[in-house]
Amino acid sequence: MKSKPKSLDELLLRADAMAGLNLEELAKLNQLPVPKDLKRDKGWIGQLIEIELGADAGSKAQQDFLHLGVELKTIPINRYGKPLETTFVTTTPLMNVNNLNFFDSLVFHKLQQVLWVPIEGERDIPVAERRIGTPFLWRPDPVELKLLQQDWEEIMELIALGQVESITARHGEVLQLRPKAANSRALTESITEDGSIKLTNPRGFYLKTQFTSQILAKMFSR
Repeated sequence: MKSKPKSLDELLLRADAMAGLNLEELAKLNQLPVPKDLKRDKGWIGQLIEIELGADAGSKAQQDFLHLGVELKTIPINRYGKPLETTFVTTTPLMNVNNLNFFDSLVFHKLQQVLWVPIEGERDIPVAERRIGTPFLWRPDPVELKLLQQDWEEIMELIALGQVESITARHGEVLQLRPKAANSRALTESITEDGSIKLTNPRGFYLKTQFTSQILAKMFSR
């Protein structure tokens, strides 16, 4: 595994060097086999990019390049440059959330500065042949940040009121809450409307595709 980059410039140089390569070429550089499909290896692409760039967060709840203040996000796109799926941000606390503040939250922490890596994601393209697009660094502008804050506060208020089961993917303009678990048997504690505790599926915050589509469009229309 590569050492972590010492500076933001070094990280961006590594990222730029990946642009145009397909996943098989990048995997060979790192002496890794390429899975035939991603059914059992859903996180393989992200892990490959992490290895190539020297990310060291692993599964920890922190930025992938904590020393640089940068989060890494791969984003599968179609032939028109549109994102094919929502983007996972972080798991969501479902207990003791009354005094949480957006600017102390993991959502804010993770999205302060993101290195986006677009990758061909259409299923008719074999995994090995999918090409890596041009990575870019993104910081939310004041309007984007306000939208993220409003959605986070609205969703967290519903969780605090014990209404987590009523939250759907339609809540939020740019941010949504969805079950986040390898299977539906995974359970965690949450608060109910009467203040008691019940078990429910873990939840995660995701960026909606409309929002990430706007981020991509803004970057590549320059």
